Amino acid sequence: MQKIVSEHEERVRKLLSKPFKIPVPGYQLSGRVLGLRLPGPRRPLHDPNDPNALIVYSPPELSEHERLKIDSCKQLVHVVVDPILCNVLRPHQREGVKFMYECVTGKRIENAYGCIMADEMGLGKTLQCITLLWTLLKQGPEAKPLIDKAIIVAPSSLVKNWYNEINKWLNNIVNTLAIDGGKKAEIDTKLLRFMKTYGGRCVTPILIISYETFRLHAHVLHQDEVGLVLCDEGHRLKNSENQTYQSLMGLKAKRRVLLSGTPIQNDLLEYFSLVHFVNQGLLGTAQEFRRKYETPILRGQDAAATDDQRKLAQERLSDLVSVVNKCLIRRTSALLSKYLPLKHEFVVCIKMGELQTRLYKNFIQSESIKRSMEEDDNPKKGGHLSALAAITLLKKLCNHPDLIYDKIMEKSEGFEKAAQLLPSHYSTKQLLPELSGKLMVLDCLLASIKTTTNDKIVLVSNYTQTLDLFEKLCNKRSYNYVRLDGSMTIKKRSKVVENFNSDTSSDFIFMLSSKAGGCGLNLIGANRLVMFDPDWNPANDDQAMARVWRDGQKKTCFVYRFLSTGTIEEKIFQRQAHKKALSSTVVDQEDDVARHFTINDLRDLFKLEQNTVSDTHDKFKCTRCVNGIEVKGPPEQSDCNSDLSEWRHSHNPRNLPDISLRQCWASGISFVFHHRSHEHIK
Repeated sequence: MQKIVSEHEERVRKLLSKPFKIPVPGYQLSGRVLGLRLPGPRRPLHDPNDPNALIVYSPPELSEHERLKIDSCKQLVHVVVDPILCNVLRPHQREGVKFMYECVTGKRIENAYGCIMADEMGLGKTLQCITLLWTLLKQGPEAKPLIDKAIIVAPSSLVKNWYNEINKWLNNIVNTLAIDGGKKAEIDTKLLRFMKTYGGRCVTPILIISYETFRLHAHVLHQDEVGLVLCDEGHRLKNSENQTYQSLMGLKAKRRVLLSGTPIQNDLLEYFSLVHFVNQGLLGTAQEFRRKYETPILRGQDAAATDDQRKLAQERLSDLVSVVNKCLIRRTSALLSKYLPLKHEFVVCIKMGELQTRLYKNFIQSESIKRSMEEDDNPKKGGHLSALAAITLLKKLCNHPDLIYDKIMEKSEGFEKAAQLLPSHYSTKQLLPELSGKLMVLDCLLASIKTTTNDKIVLVSNYTQTLDLFEKLCNKRSYNYVRLDGSMTIKKRSKVVENFNSDTSSDFIFMLSSKAGGCGLNLIGANRLVMFDPDWNPANDDQAMARVWRDGQKKTCFVYRFLSTGTIEEKIFQRQAHKKALSSTVVDQEDDVARHFTINDLRDLFKLEQNTVSDTHDKFKCTRCVNGIEVKGPPEQSDCNSDLSEWRHSHNPRNLPDISLRQCWASGISFVFHHRSHEHIK
């Protein structure tokens, strides 16, 4: 009896003496203890000797003597990017993270802690910024985080996108507060809670907020300091006078990062606003900037400039570039060619239909237009048609007469005598593609793509009325389609995009209003895109065109821009080239952006150039084309980022690299500029 008890006793004691085991299967202790600092010297958070480690800060080398003297608890340590992010960064992204880290820690410019991440679209700006954010929140040279919390300000359509991206790349290991709309009092409470949390143990260290909400609740956000502010689509801050800019400037944040794939949209002063936002005073005041840089540079860029003006412009430009390059990093999408499939870009000039031409001439020769031209020179008060309204009407007419049918019926200004030009029985109920040159080509292109490939296509227009036309065309030809414009909620938007990109989706066409869908959308389910009408702002067009040729795309891409030959559309396109020349001079430093257009050229908008296959090509005074034949190819190093004069010029369909476009030539194409993204290596 005694023996049994002792055996039992022994067994129980043995069981009790085992250390406690956590009952959750697969759970491992981190080895860290709350509130207890480990003794011994400071250590970096991640191993700097790891073969793939990205070290953004290395402490200064110490001699043996200095090492003996220094207190091991005060020794600086390496700052190494977290391996979960490091392993997914591409070489250019690693370089970008290091550059931004050096900027926000004041290493590149003394007492300046801001930077502009101006990589072109598709290079992964979001991932680079998340990496920077996570590194600053978790570590620093003194073995403690450099910042407690950060604010990301983005357009409302991208707030959810940022939230998803942070969770995706960081595997949900950080709490994020995303705010876009809601009751004012509730938002104030949430923001107050965020602002009043201090110390290294911030429960929710990241706030994502839309520009609009930020402006409305600035009084709460201005109360305390924030470690870092990050502004996405930063070209919204191009006007230093507006309220959004002012309310962001009032934020107590010395570290500022601004993301923008398009730093210059309209002029150099906007560019100044962006640099001034991240590093106040770096370029002086707005007046000093205008006097020292803007005026001489613009004078030197005009095609009519003297040699002295060009020389001065060049000097001032190199001064500006050397100052700004310390806090701006920009890589062009040429880098992407290593990772992305080939892209063919086409600028397609299309003759207007007969009815369009008659209506166009009737409008530009009308008394109303002549009056509005005089008024622009000599503004008097009067209810006449403004030049801008006239431009919009002409752009709509270039798309299809249906878009201005109401104005014709109302006999509104410029269309007083237009009704008699319409054929009898004209009706907008049934769509007639034959009445529009561009719509005929589109109709033919879609039919060819549908029957000869299994590609999907994105159609982009500036006008929702044009999207209505596309819908009618799809119904007429029984194509499956989805449509995204400003009326669609953000939540529904992401579902529609996700569904379109899936292989199982039967949708053939994705319709997009360029204002609603330009920024941040990922439509890699399609590999063809048509820009049906040009925008005044090249950045809007470029944003829309980067929807398909981006990370994750596997097929060869085809991007088509439609222009009505000799019309206002070609002239808008030429104006875009002027803006692009401005942007690439400062940001990309392409020295020889051809000075094809004098500023006076841009004033003849209301002329219809009739006897031409392409007004833009005529303006180049192209030396590579003789009697309608391109006798000399483009320069070897050129690609679709080059100036248009260095693209291929096609006067006939013979050498077009896209079979579908060749089949459409007879529908009314008069001329095509085309080029590829990079040399295809077989």
